[in-house]
Amino acid sequence: MSRVCLARLARCTRPHGHSSLLQKPSIQQLLQQDNRIPRRHLHSPTEKRPSNTRFDPDGSGRPTTWDSFGIWDNRIDEPILLPPSIRYGKPIPKVSLSRVGSASLIGQRKENEDRFQVSQMTDSIMYFAVFDGHGGPEAADFCEKYMETFIKDLVSEEENLETVLTKAFLEIDKAFAKHLHFFPNSPATNAGTTATVALLRDGIELVVGSVGDSRAMLCRRGKALRLTDDHTPDRKDEKIRVKKSGGFITWNSLGQPNVNGRLAMTRSIGDFDLKNMGVIAEPETKKVNLHHVHDSFLALTTDGINFIMNSQEICNVINQCHDPKEAAQRISEQALQYGAEDNSTIIVVPFGAWGKHKSSDSNFSFSRSFVSSGRWA
Repeated sequence: MSRVCLARLARCTRPHGHSSLLQKPSIQQLLQQDNRIPRRHLHSPTEKRPSNTRFDPDGSGRPTTWDSFGIWDNRIDEPILLPPSIRYGKPIPKVSLSRVGSASLIGQRKENEDRFQVSQMTDSIMYFAVFDGHGGPEAADFCEKYMETFIKDLVSEEENLETVLTKAFLEIDKAFAKHLHFFPNSPATNAGTTATVALLRDGIELVVGSVGDSRAMLCRRGKALRLTDDHTPDRKDEKIRVKKSGGFITWNSLGQPNVNGRLAMTRSIGDFDLKNMGVIAEPETKKVNLHHVHDSFLALTTDGINFIMNSQEICNVINQCHDPKEAAQRISEQALQYGAEDNSTIIVVPFGAWGKHKSSDSNFSFSRSFVSSGRWA
C-alpha cells in the first residue's frame, strides 16, 4: 500500500470535531505500517516451484543425490537409482565404475599372475572379479577374458545369481580344459587359478562366488564381514572330500598343507591333474542385501594381501582413506611393506556409508602375520 493511500485512509477515519487533538502521522510511521502489511507472493510462469517428491525436492529436474540424504558424508556425490529405490522402498545410490579403486603389484615374484576385472556387465548388474594364477598365468588369463561372457550369457536365462555363478565357474573350467586339449605339451596343463567374483544387481543385491583363497569382504558399521571362506586342505569338510576322492594331504617344511604335495587349495579353476583327487571348480556362493546407511565398501583381495593383513586390518586402513582409489593403492603397497612376497591385488567398491565409519585404529600385529603367512621358516 502506498504512502498516499495510507494518508487518505487516516484522514477519512479521523473523528469529526477532534481534528486538533490528532496529529498527522509522520513519514516514518507510514513506512512502518506499510512494512507490516503482509504481501502475497506471486509465482512467475518461468519460476521453479518446490516439488512434492523427495527425489526432486527443488524442482530442478536433476535426480536427488545420495549426499542429499546425508549418507555419503560429503565425500562421494552420486545420484540415486530411481527404479530400484521405488522397488525396494529405500534410496539406493548409483555406484559408478569411475569411483571403484583397484591396484595390483608384482611383489617379489618374477611375474604378476594376478588378474582383475571391473565392468558394467548389464544395465542393472555390475561385475567385479579377482583371479590369482599359479603354475603360470594361463588359467587366470582365460578367466579374465571369458568369465564375464559366461556369466552374461547365463544371466539372460537364469534369475538366481547364485545359480548363475555356480554354472559359470563349472562351465569355464570345462572350457579351459578344452582349450588346453589343443596344446597337450604346453606347460600350462598344470596351470590353475583362484576366482572370486562379485555381482551387484540394482545397487543392492550383492552375490559372491569363490574358489581358492582369494577373498571378498564387506565393511558394515566399520566392521569386516567375510563373504568367502578359504578353500584350504586343513578345512575339515574340504579335507574329507579330498580323501574320499583318493587324494591326500601333506605339509611342507613351512607347515602349509597341500593336496598331493602340490596345491595349497582344494578348489580352483584348472589344475586338471588333481581334478580326480578332490580338487573341484564348484564355488561356494553367498548373497547379501546391502544397507547403504551402514555398508561402506566391498573389497576383493588375493592372498598376497590376505596372508599379511587380516580382514579387520584391511577394513581399518581403507576407512582412513579419502577415496577408494587411494585405499586400493595404500593396501597393496602396505602389504609389500609388511613383507608380502606374492602378487598383491585388491578391488575396492564404495557403498553408501563410505567415509562414515572412520577408524583411527591402525594397529598391526606383525608377529602374528609373520607366522600365519608361513613365508619365512
